[in-house]
Amino acid sequence: MLKKVYTAATPLMPGFIQEVLENAGIPCQQRNYFLNGAMGELPFVETWPSLWVDEAYEQQALELIQATLKQPSAGVWVCQNCKEVLETQFQNCWQCGQAAPPSIPIGDGK
Repeated sequence: MLKKVYTAATPLMPGFIQEVLENAGIPCQQRNYFLNGAMGELPFVETWPSLWVDEAYEQQALELIQATLKQPSAGVWVCQNCKEVLETQFQNCWQCGQAAPPSIPIGDGK
């Protein structure tokens, strides 16, 4: 039997979580991907994209989803030259080319 383990208002996050689960060897399927057109006829939460896994994988999937969602974001830095807001994965400002300050941990943000 399949169990619903994740749902969100847009397909972006369920698609991301599906990739995480499948990369961990947990087979899953996404439902309601195109159902948002029925919003108004059906309760809005019932039209949200959702991820389903076999009940044998339910606990493992829920733990992996929770761990994935708790990961901190990479962070941001502000270019001192043009004031553009950039993620820490960028070593230079894409707007003006200014290098990140030495105090910014470039890379994975950890």
